[in-house]
Amino acid sequence: MEQSRYSRQMLFNSIGVEGQKVIGEKHVFIVGAGALGSSLAEMLCRSGVGSLTIIDRDYVEKSNLQRQQLYTEEDAKERMPKAIAAERRLKEINRECNIQGIVGEATVELLEHLAKNVDLIIDATDNMEIRMILNDLAVKHGIPWIYGACVGSSGMSYTIIPGETPCLHCLLQSMPMTGMTCDRVGIIAPAVQLVVSHQVTEALKLLIGDIVSLRGTFLTFDLWKNDYQNIKVSRAKRVDCPTCGDNRTYPFLEKENQTKVAVLCGRETVQIRPAIPKDIPFQQLAESFQKKGYAVKQNPFLLSVQLERNRVVFFRDGRALIHETNDSIYAKTLYDQLLG
Repeated sequence: MEQSRYSRQMLFNSIGVEGQKVIGEKHVFIVGAGALGSSLAEMLCRSGVGSLTIIDRDYVEKSNLQRQQLYTEEDAKERMPKAIAAERRLKEINRECNIQGIVGEATVELLEHLAKNVDLIIDATDNMEIRMILNDLAVKHGIPWIYGACVGSSGMSYTIIPGETPCLHCLLQSMPMTGMTCDRVGIIAPAVQLVVSHQVTEALKLLIGDIVSLRGTFLTFDLWKNDYQNIKVSRAKRVDCPTCGDNRTYPFLEKENQTKVAVLCGRETVQIRPAIPKDIPFQQLAESFQKKGYAVKQNPFLLSVQLERNRVVFFRDGRALIHETNDSIYAKTLYDQLLG
């Protein structure tokens, strides 16, 4: 370890020389390399984490550059996979950090394989199903993980310690989990950076073993409205939780509880059926699409929107038909962008 590189961090009493050595021995797994993931990876890489594994299925687009600070116009021009672009840039930032970028869909099988021998998992996705898989996976294997989300000018973060804190499944009925996405309502870069700052601070505490200093609350904020809340959630822990309760079944690791994707033969259409039925807010969704200039048609049973490349039909329960494609990965990515 080149001590001069981390000298200012080591002068911080809560980390010190010994803490820095410990950080350099740790392995962090980041799921997602978009706005949150790219900033998380850069900050942890600069902090001297020993190993970083990053998984993402997407590629860099010009619209990403406003908030995804690792990437360049050249990355967007070449449509470089985010995981690869991140790996290349991070290796230029810190040669001491072992970086592995994985281009792939965050399936249960792949996540379980990649989570072996990691000390911490950090959520940087825009997808609640993947978060629930991470939650089950982390609790099952006793790996701490940090939830994070942001949209518009707001964000939230929560640190989960298996066996100690309520898990994300415990909180689903009581916490304001957002279903909005950047593609629908936009986002400002400061909201990203504030979520990342909280996630990385909690990560450093976990990596050096300073559990006492963890925040212990569910954090939410809205920068534009100058609103900041720390919600105590210790009483939310449920003994009947199927993930962290007395009789654990880890439901989101089971295939029958995962999103079903089917290519409809001869129709150039992919059907998406969510693992958890969604109550689609037709009116809100329609208004969002209309503001972007897309043609929208709806009746009490379905909503159809003509995007630039595809026509997408949503049903009340969250099912959707993505027309003009047979690419199931592309269809699922589009679905997640639109609904989260």
